[in-house]
Amino acid sequence: MLRIFIMDVRFSSWAGVAAASLAMAVLPMSVATAADGLPASASPFDPSSARPSAASPSATHPSSAKPAAYLPAVVVTSERIDSPTSPDPAAQRRTLDAVPGSVDLVDVDERAPRYAGNLRDVLADTPGVRIDDRYGQEVRLSVRGSGLARAFHSRGIELLQDGLPMQMADGSGDFYGFDPLGVRTVAVYKGGNALTLGATSLGGAIDVVTPTALTAGAPMRMRVEAGSFGTLRLGAQASRVFESADVLVNATVGHADGWRDHMAGDTRQLNANLGYRLGAGAETRFHLGFYDVEQRLPGTLTLRDALSDPRRASASAISGDQARDQRIARLANVTSLPLAGGRLVAGTWLMHKSLFHPIFQVIDQDGWNAGVSVRWTRELMLGGLRHEWTMGTRVFAGANEALQFVNTGGRRGAQTLDARQRARNAGAWIEDHVWMRPDLALIVGAHAWRQTRRYVDHGGLAANPLAKEDEVRFDGVDPRIGLLWRAAASSPRGVQVFANLTRSSDVPDFSDLTQTIASTQRFVPLAPQRAWTLEAGVRGETGRWQWDVAAWRSRVRDQMLQYTVDASVPAATFNAPRTTLQGLDAAATVALARGLRAPGAGDLVRLTTSWTYSDLRFDGDPQYGSNRLPVVPVHVLRARLAYEQPEGWSLAATLDWVPRGAWVDYANTERAPGYALWGARFGVAIDRHWQGYVEARNLGDKRYVSDMGAITSARTAASAVYYPGAGRAVFAGLRYAM
Repeated sequence: MLRIFIMDVRFSSWAGVAAASLAMAVLPMSVATAADGLPASASPFDPSSARPSAASPSATHPSSAKPAAYLPAVVVTSERIDSPTSPDPAAQRRTLDAVPGSVDLVDVDERAPRYAGNLRDVLADTPGVRIDDRYGQEVRLSVRGSGLARAFHSRGIELLQDGLPMQMADGSGDFYGFDPLGVRTVAVYKGGNALTLGATSLGGAIDVVTPTALTAGAPMRMRVEAGSFGTLRLGAQASRVFESADVLVNATVGHADGWRDHMAGDTRQLNANLGYRLGAGAETRFHLGFYDVEQRLPGTLTLRDALSDPRRASASAISGDQARDQRIARLANVTSLPLAGGRLVAGTWLMHKSLFHPIFQVIDQDGWNAGVSVRWTRELMLGGLRHEWTMGTRVFAGANEALQFVNTGGRRGAQTLDARQRARNAGAWIEDHVWMRPDLALIVGAHAWRQTRRYVDHGGLAANPLAKEDEVRFDGVDPRIGLLWRAAASSPRGVQVFANLTRSSDVPDFSDLTQTIASTQRFVPLAPQRAWTLEAGVRGETGRWQWDVAAWRSRVRDQMLQYTVDASVPAATFNAPRTTLQGLDAAATVALARGLRAPGAGDLVRLTTSWTYSDLRFDGDPQYGSNRLPVVPVHVLRARLAYEQPEGWSLAATLDWVPRGAWVDYANTERAPGYALWGARFGVAIDRHWQGYVEARNLGDKRYVSDMGAITSARTAASAVYYPGAGRAVFAGLRYAM
């Protein structure tokens, strides 16, 4: 197989948007571009994966018969190197294709150039994944009701990078360690489908895979982007393949003033990796990451203020100069080698995180996390049937120095807390795919785990004189059973039908266990959240259609929910006795028309849609009955209609539609209004080295709510918990391949 390099650079500036547009119009367009995910059939990328396929292998459309039609500039330089530690997107799709459940793969290089400011922009088209903007790289992430009411950061879903955890050992995480411009693919394992990665959470796992020299698509990339709200980003990537090694370095720096007051942010991010081939199918790869973020916080507003004066910051955000300044350094290794007729993949990681976070108080933390993960896979024949075994184990621990001070205008005042947080996790899992027939597999598996949380408050402070020590241990076994039927093979992907039943468990993190009560931090024992989830669906492609549909239902006990008493104080967590979460994740892509200019001209009109339906309720709750759970709207629809030209340009219209907003309170007395946001995107290949884009968002300058924190009742509780959505914005960029 041939190795293909594709260069990638972005450029734009506020003043340069018009100049870039003019350059796109007058410079030669001799080489075409991948427009909204439509490369030619000769490309290593999937022309049909502009949605919805999670595990969709390459498929050729009749309209893409001309090799130059939708390709960015390519240069064939060497033989492709098969890498066990750096599988290409096609190999990742084959892996996901064997999962008997709803999974998804986003291949960033398949898409036309576009603006990606945070993880939401990367995963926005993924059904079942609800990501809402707050500020900067801070988003709300909820998959099928996971971490539903977490008013900050993430819980209920494992965040991985290159297959290894990027979150703290207690399960808490945020999104500041991910560089949207340093992503090659993102694999989404919804719910129990993440068992193969050792995840136990209701929401599953999201694995952000960074590029290597073997998958980067280009030996060198440079880019510049800019646009509304004072946005400017510069990026560069360089890689090289040697006889037995390969190396890549990717760096991004950026600044944005933000849509709202007191929302400016600066980011400096670095990803690097070095791979070395040990021979006989063995390889080791070291990953180094550094992520430095300085982000001012705009705070939350009442619903009235969010819609009438959305750009202003809250009074407490300004008076406390609220911010989140964070530095993460991470070193990891993945080694893969053949063993006992199968393959062993061992991962180790060490991560240091420092945080200076003035909010209701100044949170000052410094912590280390480290772990080891081992996974062994093998195919073998037993009893005349083919088995695909996966066995794994993971040990993960962390220690965090947690200090707090009175917030005096964003600076440390009198100390109020001197505590240590220690978390230990151990787990082992096994999964077997038993092929009862060539087209039918039975999947059985289980995950056994134990997690410990130890909290030591040293006391000795005027605001907190008494020392306290608490420790809690959680354990369990989560089984899984499923079926996968490959119903047809009329196309490269065919049609697959799947069903599975999985038990999940979510353990409280320290933000849940240590709650601020009467201005002091107290340890609050909570039960782990446990759920049984039934899922069934179908995915596939035929002719001009692709689709991916999954229905699911979760019966949850002790779901961890939160409510806000004071918008300036972190929300409190409680266990809801019983809840029922159910929904439908659906996505489809259809080629509406081909050859509009002339038969065989190669132009194409494509419609891409994703729909997430969420019915999340209490189940006979003594206080709230069968009320809907807040924060997540019932219906979310995204659509993109694109016209793509083989000469190398494309034009697309986009729609984000929430017909009716979510409830803000458990009493179901106040809800955010629905909204429809229109956008447009233009992409062009200027020549074999240059690609550019201009993207406009919220063209109607709609005022809407992008996210909120949950409260008990809007009639009795303070309701300044809304994040206004951004107004009209324009971004542009230019990418260069050398």
